[in-house]
Amino acid sequence: MLRAQGRAVHQCDSGWVPVFVDQEQSISLMSVGFLLESPDEAVVWRGPKKNALIKQFVSDVAWGQLDYLVVDTPPGTSDEHMAAVEALRPYSPLGALVVTTPQAVSVGDVRRELTFCRKTGLQVVGVVENMSGFVCPHCAALCLWILSSRGAWRKVETSSGTSLRVLPSPRSPP
Repeated sequence: MLRAQGRAVHQCDSGWVPVFVDQEQSISLMSVGFLLESPDEAVVWRGPKKNALIKQFVSDVAWGQLDYLVVDTPPGTSDEHMAAVEALRPYSPLGALVVTTPQAVSVGDVRRELTFCRKTGLQVVGVVENMSGFVCPHCAALCLWILSSRGAWRKVETSSGTSLRVLPSPRSPP
């Protein structure tokens, strides 16, 4: 998405230097993928090793002055989520932006994530439905996918009290 594949992380006196995606160095990335020998390599680590890496990403990366730090996690409420919240708590995180997709299977994941945020004291600053449709190449209107489950999503939106924002897919259907 940000065309950072194949980039490497370097070490400096103040820690790991993140990968910059623009010449102005206004967007920097850190990923376990940058530490692997091959993009096809699987990360087969137990919780303690994953948690230690998450803490390192927060404390041992030379981030510089940040306006925002976005932590992208997989769906669910695993040890990694707890490790991220605990590592970031000293920095008073603004909150969580929960991202979902329109499929019905995502509704349960989002509900659990919203409950996780409430139980850990993390404010939900918004919910985004990614790939919610596509922008019509002829009229620029937002078109919904035929199999979208907007009705199921409304249940999550209503129960969470959080407003929903939608992001269309970057391409139209085949």
